[in-house]
Amino acid sequence: MLLGLKRHYKKRCQGRMRKHVGDLCLQAGMLQDSLVHYHMSVELLRSVNDFLWLGAALEGLCSASVIYHYPGGTGGETGARRFQGSSLPAEAANRHRPGAQEVLIDPGALTTNGINPDTSAEIGRAKNCLSPEDIIDKYKEAISYYSKYKNAGVIELEACVKAVRVLAIQKRSMEASEFLQNAVYINLRQLSEEEKIQRYSILSELYELIGFHRKSAFFKRVAAMQCVAPSIAEPGWRACYKLLLETLPGYSLSLDPKDFSKGTHRGWAAVQMRLLHELVYASRRMGNPALSVRHLSFLLQTMLDFLSDQEKKDVTQSLENYTCKCPGTMELLTLPGGPTLPPVPFTKLPIVRRVKLLNLPASLRPQKMKSLLGQNVSTKSPFIYSPIIAHNRGEERNKKIDFQWVQGDVCEVQLMVYNPMPFELRVENMGLLTSGVEFESLPAALSLPAESGLYPVTLVGVPQTTGTITVNGYHTTVFGVFSDCLLDNLPGVKTSGSTVEVIPALPRLQISTSLPRSAHSLQPSSGDETSTNVSVQLYNGETQQLVIKLENIGMEPLEKLEVTSKILTTKEKLYGDFLSWNLEETLAQFPLQPGKVATFVVNIKVKLDFSCQENLLQDLSDDGISVSGFPLCSPFRQVVRPRVESKPVNPPEGSKPGDPSHVKTLEAILNFKYSGGPGHVEGYYRNLSLGLHVEAEPSVFFTRVSTLPATSTRQCHLLLDVFNSTEHELTVSARGNEELILHAGECQRMAIQVDKFNFESFPESPGEKGQFANPQQLEEERQEARGLEIDSKLDVHWRIPSLKRRGEASVEGLLNQLVLEHLQLAPLQWDVLVDGQPCDCEAAACRVGDPVRLEVRLTNRSPRSVGPFALTVAPFQDHQNGVHNYDLHDAVSFVGSSTFYLDAVQPAGQSACLGALLFLYTGDFFLHIRFHQDSASKDLPPSWFCLPSVHVRALEAPA
Repeated sequence: MLLGLKRHYKKRCQGRMRKHVGDLCLQAGMLQDSLVHYHMSVELLRSVNDFLWLGAALEGLCSASVIYHYPGGTGGETGARRFQGSSLPAEAANRHRPGAQEVLIDPGALTTNGINPDTSAEIGRAKNCLSPEDIIDKYKEAISYYSKYKNAGVIELEACVKAVRVLAIQKRSMEASEFLQNAVYINLRQLSEEEKIQRYSILSELYELIGFHRKSAFFKRVAAMQCVAPSIAEPGWRACYKLLLETLPGYSLSLDPKDFSKGTHRGWAAVQMRLLHELVYASRRMGNPALSVRHLSFLLQTMLDFLSDQEKKDVTQSLENYTCKCPGTMELLTLPGGPTLPPVPFTKLPIVRRVKLLNLPASLRPQKMKSLLGQNVSTKSPFIYSPIIAHNRGEERNKKIDFQWVQGDVCEVQLMVYNPMPFELRVENMGLLTSGVEFESLPAALSLPAESGLYPVTLVGVPQTTGTITVNGYHTTVFGVFSDCLLDNLPGVKTSGSTVEVIPALPRLQISTSLPRSAHSLQPSSGDETSTNVSVQLYNGETQQLVIKLENIGMEPLEKLEVTSKILTTKEKLYGDFLSWNLEETLAQFPLQPGKVATFVVNIKVKLDFSCQENLLQDLSDDGISVSGFPLCSPFRQVVRPRVESKPVNPPEGSKPGDPSHVKTLEAILNFKYSGGPGHVEGYYRNLSLGLHVEAEPSVFFTRVSTLPATSTRQCHLLLDVFNSTEHELTVSARGNEELILHAGECQRMAIQVDKFNFESFPESPGEKGQFANPQQLEEERQEARGLEIDSKLDVHWRIPSLKRRGEASVEGLLNQLVLEHLQLAPLQWDVLVDGQPCDCEAAACRVGDPVRLEVRLTNRSPRSVGPFALTVAPFQDHQNGVHNYDLHDAVSFVGSSTFYLDAVQPAGQSACLGALLFLYTGDFFLHIRFHQDSASKDLPPSWFCLPSVHVRALEAPA
């Protein structure tokens, strides 16, 4: 038994000695010798079950084999040495000792000290270098032997680390993870905090080495937490923060917010949020509140979709608490290790879905002079339309919009936003980010309700210079964090373009009127946008002055002004000028400096048809007065008839005065085209429109128009049946006539004596119109011109005393062809003179026994030659009972013949014939002049031979 123990002890000593010699050879660089000694040591120690030293010998054998296979080391990236099988080349063995080969030493050949003096006998016995697969197996075996001893934890851990590095080179990650998993559970008894940090850091590095990034990040985070363990008197928050930053790639986390705007979310959001919270806490404990704000802003911006409602409230509350001491900015933050943190703009608070640049209001939009249009036509493509269009979002945003902004004017950009937070979101200092032109942004503040839908927000600003301006984005202040949000970083934003041209400054015109604003909107079909609408109620024929104040509220002088009017489509026919003005007085105040006011007066004149087209009224009863076919006889039979008494006429139900159905609506637009300042030099102007809504109520109606002859052939009586359609007492007057009083709803006849008109003096065709217009249109125009001439001579006016309102009453459009003929002078003008005095209306006086000279003159106003004519003068007396006495041979005697002869008269010519009469008795005598029926008079109308009646009063001769 003692012999057995002695032999066992001897082998153990020899085995350990061989292991020790192998270590020395390895340290001395004798790689082949170390392999031989390690092999001998393994055989000797395995036979005596010396497991601790056996594990060490196996580890040494693995180390020597690794050195051979991977000369660059396990920490480097040098490729492994490849060979066939497991044999070593003779050159490698010969590097250490000449003639040495790979042999396995027989333990029986050893001397007493365990070393064989002559190793040449061991050549060719066996092969000593392990293959790459055997290296891992031997490591596993060595680690299993180490695990049998509680105090061998450190060397067991080291063996695991070495095996992992070898497996990493061999790219056998799963097997390496098994070794690392075993290393995690190795009990190292009492370790200092620094050693624990180092252990977890090494584990993290090894997991990173084998490509287990998340596992690596986990142990690095454990190491970071270990830096601030409660047992440490002075926690290393800087080291903790640095280690936490190094864990970010393992959790697919980047501190650049741009990486989270591309595609779907990567990584576990819950773990990422936990890590960001730890970064916030660590940076706060470091005494760097700016870092805390930046990390918390990043958490809110990138993890918003994964936060619960309560977490959103908690995060925003924490952020507000931090920003009270250190507001968030858009500056780069430099981390302790040297890298920088990019800014975090709050593009999701609020979320913007659409950005639209708005055109200026219609009254402020600049327009190019027509002579300068067409200079900026694009010539990029020769095609009118091409289906091949690059829908690049960047190109769409940079596309130039087809309207202009004006320097110095407030410009607007509309954003469609919504609030994703479960509480009210207050956004402060929201303004525009622009480039290309100096731009003054006017910040806005808004409050969005919880989880609101799309909400329009308008941001405004003033361009200070001219050029091309590009809206790059907007800036906000939310929860104390200032953000610059660029459109290029907003993937879901729709925009029709963000580039617009800014033209030089133009004046701004503001108008105010003396009339109240209108609640009526103009007809939609008008197509004109009006900045102001005014309304007025007028009676038909009434004129109202519209006083317009033009105020220059801009910064440039107002130099040019043009005023035009446009009457919108109406079924009613207007007579005369609906709108009229005199612009010279206003232009005398120009140029209008900023802040100055000019006055402009417009006359509104409502002149519609005064005929009663509805036939709602019955004509006054005719008294038998004829309106045509007047006989050439004394007119006293007609004028002496009794005057027809006026009588009120009651209109039927539903058509009483003031009925809305009789109210006519007229609409017009006044356009003010103005310019000035630098914009005028560049050929731009502005257009301001004023809408006018006029309600025209009926005043008077002419229910019937007729004529009666007057005592003079150059005059006639125009009879008008006038109806008062208002609810007030009304007076009607004409030139040279007394006022006629009409009660509400009353109708009376009005007789006006007028001089006949020479219509033939009107032009037959107004210039070029006669060449192209049809005869019917020309006749209508001539008739309108005649009606206007008659109306201006009549000058019929109405007045409502109770309302102190007055206006005109026009007969235009009422006169038919028959009435016009009665009002027209005959083409042949006949004049009868008694003793050289015209005798037309009044009686001519003469003395009994004195010859009276009688002259008949003919003026030819027709376009043709007339005559010759023969006229016979027949004196008679009118007994005022219908009896005419022509038997006056004893009372009247002719000096010469009673027949007068007139030669042919050329157009515009004149002819006269002379004769004389002698009155033998006193009395009133009339002379009836008859034409002889011959060929010259038969071809002419009877109305051309209208001679005045001659009344001669013979008086007693003086004694």
